Amino acid sequence: MINNTLRFGLIFILLILFQVLLFNNIQFSGYVNPYVYIMFILLLPIELPAWLLLILSFITGLIIDFFSGSLGMHTASSVLAGFVRPYVLQILSPRDGYEPGSEPSIIIYGFRWFLIYTIIIVLIHHTALFFLEVFRFTEFFRTLLRVLLSSLFSVTFILFIDYFRKGR
Repeated sequence: MINNTLRFGLIFILLILFQVLLFNNIQFSGYVNPYVYIMFILLLPIELPAWLLLILSFITGLIIDFFSGSLGMHTASSVLAGFVRPYVLQILSPRDGYEPGSEPSIIIYGFRWFLIYTIIIVLIHHTALFFLEVFRFTEFFRTLLRVLLSSLFSVTFILFIDYFRKGR
């Protein structure tokens, strides 16, 4: 248990640092903003209690808001992603169920499963984030394009990081 806590603490710190120092500075014409910090919420153990998942999602979004100056948008989007995560996991559940003590990853559940799981959570997160940022529907299609392009880049980076996370 302590080993898992330290490991997830290190993952949390590294993803926050990557986001704040590297990925927040990547912007292509205002349409592509990769957010890889959401990977922390994706990688948490499947059996994690819902209340703890929501608290960790809140803290993750709050720290990103603090460094980005975005006034709660990342917090709200991260909490929404944390809220829907158990339902997404239930929908994508393998026939035999999840292995006790496992966490979502490419190694355990395969590339296709992890890709679908990541796309769903990232699209929900990015949709909430970008529509909260704009907070109007007059630029609906422009915002939708931002959601899709940013999600594409975020999912690509998340898959890349997860693939090389275990030193493969």
